[in-house]
Amino acid sequence: MQEKMNYYQITRETWRDLDKEEVAPLTPKQLLEIKSLNDRISDVDVNEVYLPLVYWLGQELQLHQELQRKKATFLKIQPKKVPFIIGIAGSVAVGKSTTARLMQTLLSKVYPDKQVELMTTDGFLYPNQVLTEKGILDKKGFPESYDMKLLINFINTVKNGELAQAPVYSHEIYDIVPGKMQEIYAPDILIVEGINVLQLPSHEQIYVSDFFDFSIYVDAPEELIETWYLERFIMLLELAKQDPTNYYYELAQGSQAQAIQLAQKVWHDINHKNLIEFILPTRNRADLILKKGENHLVNELLFRKY
Repeated sequence: MQEKMNYYQITRETWRDLDKEEVAPLTPKQLLEIKSLNDRISDVDVNEVYLPLVYWLGQELQLHQELQRKKATFLKIQPKKVPFIIGIAGSVAVGKSTTARLMQTLLSKVYPDKQVELMTTDGFLYPNQVLTEKGILDKKGFPESYDMKLLINFINTVKNGELAQAPVYSHEIYDIVPGKMQEIYAPDILIVEGINVLQLPSHEQIYVSDFFDFSIYVDAPEELIETWYLERFIMLLELAKQDPTNYYYELAQGSQAQAIQLAQKVWHDINHKNLIEFILPTRNRADLILKKGENHLVNELLFRKY
């Protein structure tokens, strides 16, 4: 184990030998249900990377609950359940969604008495109509494209143990689903996944990460992420060909080569810029950095010392 700034630099081989809960491996069906489009995951990854992480998060949760009890005793107030919130950040197409769904499944399986919820910050993007009115539709995913006040109020409501509602985003229509809401009420653990969850505040006094008890950044070389983005784009086109309601339907009817050229332009003009300017600079704010290589395999972990 090496040390790097304020992180312990841990190889996959070292990490896999750390303590972990004994739990039956996930079935192929469960892995398929968790897997995001074009993302890869295996029992080997589950056992060698994610189970030790789930074990550690269990220790963090115990400490969190004990601290809340001690705080209530000190203040002479009635103790209440305060949700343990995990943030998962990283680039578009790096596999955040798969990591988040996997963590939700494993945490629920290893700690069956805990209610584990998952939400994505995509739901707090402004609707396309609003983005168009603001003249920033081409900056979708950039900090200014999110309703941060609404997102912060949502997280604060959850943290206070009250019923919270989050808008729902659809990648099929590439927009907020009108009238559809996700309700979350007093979970033991809430996983919040999104490219922006570790970004520093701009105009707000507080930011999303202020509510986190543990945070993860999913990392990979940009050339790999771009490859995964283009592979996912091609798969989305295939899925859209027979669905006129799909955002990519018209694009899917034309030349695939031209569509790929468009996707490459979107990556370089939008996603690359967003990654370099706003997402990557948040990496060292995470408690844990999962560094991926080929085939989405985690080959190194950086674990915060302090």
